[in-house]
This record gives sequence, structure tokens and C-alpha cells, in this order.
Amino acid sequence: MSATVRAWRLHHRTGSSEHDLARRINPIVRGWMQYYGAFYRSALYPFPARINAYLMRWSRNKYKRLRGRKKAQAQWGMVVKARPRLFAHWIWVNVVPTAW
Repeated sequence: MSATVRAWRLHHRTGSSEHDLARRINPIVRGWMQYYGAFYRSALYPFPARINAYLMRWSRNKYKRLRGRKKAQAQWGMVVKARPRLFAHWIWVNVVPTAW
């Protein structure tokens, strides 16, 4: 799964919007969460955090005003509160990623 997420190269897709990214990855992530999370859910927690890290890198590359860490973290919190179900994995892990 980690290799697949890396292969998506989300942080390089600055031409896409948030909704485009969500539409692209949500079916795959939702399937993984249902299949692998049914019996050993705690093993999947690093996986959504990795996707969050890539999404944070995407937002920092796309929007110049979010290049700073504090501004990016504040914006991340606002986006998650405004649209908590935009990405499928935000149901489990919606905190600000520590990896950049």
C-alpha cells in the first residue's frame, strides 16, 4: 500500500484541485480501509498519516502562502473542520501530519 501511495505522487499534482485528488484516491483508500481495517485496524494508522503528509506537501507546493509550517498547519485544521469527509481516510486520522 505504501508503494502505491508513493507512486501516486500526490505532492506533484499541483494542477489538480482538492476535489480531483479526493475523487481519484477515495475509492482506493476506502477499499483498503474496509478490507484491511476489518480485523487489524491499528496496523493501518501509519498509512492514512502518510497520505496526510503527502496532501500537506501538495498544499504547500500548490499555494505559495502556505509555504510556512504554521500557516499550513492552521489552514489544514480549517479545511478538516469545514469538510471532514472530503478524503475517506479523514474518518480515522484527521490531525495535522508531523512529517513534511
